Amino acid sequence: MNSQRTDAHAIPPVPSHRAADHGLNAQPDWARVAAELHGLNVMAEPRQRKALSKDFYWYSPVLAAELRDCVADLVVRVSTEDDVVRVAAVAAHHRLPLTVRGGGTGNYGQCVPLAGGLVLDVSGMQRVLDIAPGRVRVQGGAKLFDIEMAARETGQALRMWPSTWRVATIAGFISGGFGGVGSIAHGVLRDPGNLITCRVVTVEREPRVLKLQGDEIQQVHHAFGTNGIITEVEVALSPAVQWLNVIALFPDYRQVLHTCMAASSPAFELFLLSAVDRRFAPYYATLKERFPSDRHAIFAMVAPGSMAAFEHLVHAHGGSVSMAMDETAAEAAGLPPACECAYNHTTLQVLKVDRSWTYLQIAYPQPFDPEVVMRQLERFGEDVWQHQEFAKMHGQYATFAIVLARWRGLAHQYELIRSIEGDGCTIFNPHTVTIEDGGMKTIDTTQIEFKKRADPYGLMNPGKTRGWSPAMARAG
Repeated sequence: MNSQRTDAHAIPPVPSHRAADHGLNAQPDWARVAAELHGLNVMAEPRQRKALSKDFYWYSPVLAAELRDCVADLVVRVSTEDDVVRVAAVAAHHRLPLTVRGGGTGNYGQCVPLAGGLVLDVSGMQRVLDIAPGRVRVQGGAKLFDIEMAARETGQALRMWPSTWRVATIAGFISGGFGGVGSIAHGVLRDPGNLITCRVVTVEREPRVLKLQGDEIQQVHHAFGTNGIITEVEVALSPAVQWLNVIALFPDYRQVLHTCMAASSPAFELFLLSAVDRRFAPYYATLKERFPSDRHAIFAMVAPGSMAAFEHLVHAHGGSVSMAMDETAAEAAGLPPACECAYNHTTLQVLKVDRSWTYLQIAYPQPFDPEVVMRQLERFGEDVWQHQEFAKMHGQYATFAIVLARWRGLAHQYELIRSIEGDGCTIFNPHTVTIEDGGMKTIDTTQIEFKKRADPYGLMNPGKTRGWSPAMARAG
């Protein structure tokens, strides 16, 4: 990365929604384009195009307004890499904006076509291609849940997944994700050993297939689908564990945070460790007395061999365990697994009922000081509800947050951001569509150099990265 930074205290500019402003074809012959895609699953009906031009950007009132009218001119659903090559060639020939989508579970407009054009839906590329000890190779559109179920049949499991694992695809997770459920054990996606190989189709008149290995994958990881089409992925597996889904309750949030800090240790075998403010409790209706509104909670996934020590730790910090069930027992009782009570599922529980809220993503200075959260809890009162995630990153324990924030307008939201940053925290801003303004903070020149190779005309997700300008596009 270079040192070119965005201003964290300024409201980011809105990227243009006009194809011509990105140096792309503003008036293509769509009938001709459709004819060249004959034989593929091409969708031109308005309702289909609108539905497949959306993701979960509506978590942000800013993006809800900015992106609501962004709709693809055509959607193409593919099932093979050869299909992808064909679509890429047509897009390059006509200089069409091209946006790739999987399950559409991202929160930043990652798969929303800012300037119209083609949406390439890879959700039909679902095959699990090979499972071997310590690794699984799949098509890019395979759902994390389906991969996990296939891996379990061999006594293995994925190292991490997003809380939207039932719908999210593996290529979408790599393109837009960071970490998730499992990160307390295995770190974040970027950490060595988690991503093994991937295949990327270039967007050119004669597309190529590039194979990336190990650290080379960072060229497309968290690039928001701006620099190549991921068609196949190989990721690491670990031995499967029959995790217990655990809820621990506490009268004081400080107790929750200190318990999580103590549990962030190799002495405990965990797959999830989340702290959740009691004010979320009414929105977890199915949990009832397991998460009452007068108690703060820890949601955890705990290995059976660590359960006794974990429960002892909870009691030592003034808490009690209200639930400890394996996945089968929780499902039989009609209860959600702990992984669907954490990460942005926590936000979703509230937004399903009350759209007057939004969220912010926070990284705390390390080592984590719980008093930073306690001061913010006092300072912001009913405007911010607390929710922390405990994980590993680069081999060290780290703490992040996805807090719920009352929406009182954009100016107020940026006052809130500045106040949190004043405590030494880093904000990953979900109210902007560009990689840099959202969280990267710097232009990743390695990813831009790869874009020059894999998307030389600048067709992919125009406007989603500040690092690319139309002047960089290949002529001819």
